[in-house]
Amino acid sequence: MFKFCSLFSGSSGNCLLVESENSKVLIDAGGSAKKIVEALSLIGVKPEDLKAIVVTHEHSDHIKSLGTLSKKFNIPVFANIETWNAMPEQKEKILTENQKTFTVNKDFEIEDLKFCPFNIPHDAANPCGFNIYHDNKKISIATDLGHITPEIMEHLAKSSFALLESNYDLNVLKCSRYPYTLKQRIAGPLGHLSNETSGKVISKLVDTGLNNVLLGHLSKENNFPELAYKTVAEEVLTGRNNESDIHIAVARRDSISKVIEIA
Repeated sequence: MFKFCSLFSGSSGNCLLVESENSKVLIDAGGSAKKIVEALSLIGVKPEDLKAIVVTHEHSDHIKSLGTLSKKFNIPVFANIETWNAMPEQKEKILTENQKTFTVNKDFEIEDLKFCPFNIPHDAANPCGFNIYHDNKKISIATDLGHITPEIMEHLAKSSFALLESNYDLNVLKCSRYPYTLKQRIAGPLGHLSNETSGKVISKLVDTGLNNVLLGHLSKENNFPELAYKTVAEEVLTGRNNESDIHIAVARRDSISKVIEIA
């Protein structure tokens, strides 16, 4: 058994669940503790059953309730040293014995799940994406990417499933009420991925075996779920004869996704 569920994903908060026979692990805890517990209950998971919370980076939409959840339910938290140092307010809530440190580009295990963290370009201390392995299957999680590098493509290749950022539409961003400097940050090399870029990446990954993708971390102001889906699907399906090669869905900001069985 190898399952994935997005509890919620977007610029206002991110929390993902990966599950195997022996392990239930959250990736990030960017909403309120109440919201996360309620979302878990909808898929029959108790917070007491969580083996760990793994952190991608220290921005508030990824760690808002990290310390609260860890303290209340005695959950170990895994982060790299630079991320630990960048979130002192969360760190002080977490018991010392529950503060676990990993090294980027070095595998670590949580029960029967193997994690491989890899570098991503974003304006945080040491942000990372993850490859997660179980039962000879590989899934990938990569959001908050300012741009795609050959190394990232190599990490994402041969994944059965991926949650990949599709944060903004460039035309919507240009017309949004955001100040110019923020628009520059979002579209810059340490910001976020556009729908168009996400579509190009997914199109290449299909040729390596990707058959299921969830578009994540959509901006509330600069994107729409329907637009993200349409842009990515058109990019991915152009020139392909078989639409069944890839299943594309959009992770919602305020509700859980379907529980995805990794095949």
